Amino acid sequence: MSDFRKLSNSVSASPQIGAEDIAAAKEQGFAMIVNNRPDGEEPTAPQGDEIANLARDAGLEYVAIPIGHTGFSEAQVNEMVAALDAADGPVLAYCRSGTRSTFLWALAQAKSGAAPDEIVSAAMAAGYDVSPIRPMIDMLAAR
Repeated sequence: MSDFRKLSNSVSASPQIGAEDIAAAKEQGFAMIVNNRPDGEEPTAPQGDEIANLARDAGLEYVAIPIGHTGFSEAQVNEMVAALDAADGPVLAYCRSGTRSTFLWALAQAKSGAAPDEIVSAAMAAGYDVSPIRPMIDMLAAR
């Protein structure tokens, strides 16, 4: 059963996905999959190449922006902004639990000019707490 959580009209976050989730994403109208999970983090989980091939076979775009345990970089935020801007429809971002995907989405939204309180509210409505990165959200939004 897919656990796609809507962050906005154009982006949803999800825990680790597999083949059945790719089919569900296609059926639900997603145009792009963004993988925020580094390969090898969980060796038994589907790795990036497998998800990329399944996504492309389903006619979905695929972008990998892995977020490891070292945290988020400005380059990764910029990559997410670019991926969201380039998407030809709704985007499904995933990682182990969906939290890193939500954090990266939140940072990308702040960098793109979204209001921090709205970002936090949208994440909370989807079941994700972005309070650990609120100072980063505020900083990016203030630029």
